[in-house]
Amino acid sequence: MKEIHETHEKDITVVRLMRNFGQHNALMCGFRHARGQFIITMDDDLQNPPSEIPKLISAIEDGQLDVVYGCYETKMHGMTRNLGSFLVQAFYRLVFKSSQAVTSFRIIRREVIGSIRSYNLNYTYIDGLLAWSTQRIGQVLVGHHPRTIGRSGYSVAKLLVLAFNLFTNFSLLPLQLVSAVGFAAAVSGLAIGAYYLVQALFSAIAVPGFAATIVSIFILGGVQLLALGIMGEYLGRLHLNINRKPQYVERESISASLPERSAVPEVGTTSEPAPVRGTPVC
Repeated sequence: MKEIHETHEKDITVVRLMRNFGQHNALMCGFRHARGQFIITMDDDLQNPPSEIPKLISAIEDGQLDVVYGCYETKMHGMTRNLGSFLVQAFYRLVFKSSQAVTSFRIIRREVIGSIRSYNLNYTYIDGLLAWSTQRIGQVLVGHHPRTIGRSGYSVAKLLVLAFNLFTNFSLLPLQLVSAVGFAAAVSGLAIGAYYLVQALFSAIAVPGFAATIVSIFILGGVQLLALGIMGEYLGRLHLNINRKPQYVERESISASLPERSAVPEVGTTSEPAPVRGTPVC
């Protein structure tokens, strides 16, 4: 990439991060360096062929949209990867009440990028930030090629973590579900207690209190542990963000020499904090 920059120094910016901060955090770094009216994101494994980029550009210009996703008629992923992607898509639609499919192959207007660039917390989920910023989101069918070299860095476990990030960062649904489960458990406990009270009054219980004690321990103990675990996740994320866990740290940055375009205003923030950076070495 350094060699490419030497040949096309007016057009190419190269950024090397200090370590792997995750795809979505790395994209936030790229957004802060990106220039131009439209910003396109895509994976580097060529499963999204660059020849499909004109379809994205045409769709965002013709449809007056802010974000356009390149969606696939047939995904060329493995079965486990497709399962993980399905869960992420299902959680996205549930949280944002959307029928839209999201992928890593997308085109975004600069105005929308300007509205999300000020987000500098960890546990970033790009598609959630985009959905918060605009409802003018569309999609277009594009080709999807099989991966020929290497293997995807997204395992099912990582996709589940991504889905959980989506839930805990952009929704109170887990806490609401716990509240609903706790209410149901309380109602069940009252019903069971009333039943055994009637049984006790009619002397129909051989060992008084045994069944009610066992049932209440299992139901209430399980609900309490589940609630504590989910609340602990929220508190842990708050703790890390308050401690300013960096979204990313740049080890090295080689910028394009082309002057940045300022004709298009950035919206969503009046004063944008500078991105966290390491010490540039060149």
